[in-house]
Amino acid sequence: MSVEFIDTNVLVYAHDGGAGVKHSKAVDLLTRLFEEQNGAISVQVLSEFYVVATRKLGMRAQEAESVVADMRSWTIHRPDLTDLIRTSQFHIRHKVGWWDSVIVNSAVQLGCDTLWSEDFSDGRRFGTITVRNPFS
Repeated sequence: MSVEFIDTNVLVYAHDGGAGVKHSKAVDLLTRLFEEQNGAISVQVLSEFYVVATRKLGMRAQEAESVVADMRSWTIHRPDLTDLIRTSQFHIRHKVGWWDSVIVNSAVQLGCDTLWSEDFSDGRRFGTITVRNPFS
């Protein structure tokens, strides 16, 4: 079974009750991934979520920390120096923004077949990974 990677925006919308349809779609996706036990995420995504949650969503630090801790059952990518070199090569070759390149590298390293994000074109492929926009 392949794991499915989520980008920061999915986690943020799942915790933003004012996001309307995006909120409900993000919650549905996360619920499915928790139930099927095939969710994947990276330290970068968790860090970005924490910052957005505490600065823009108005979460208390303890609440954001609890959300991050809840993700420990997922497959988590912890980039190292080799990953940064791979990311740099990907960034140059595919002309994708740096932080998006870090996300794609994490998904590749975890063997994901799906990357859930609204930051790429729906259906775009990076090798064996297909980007899916959960909000389209």
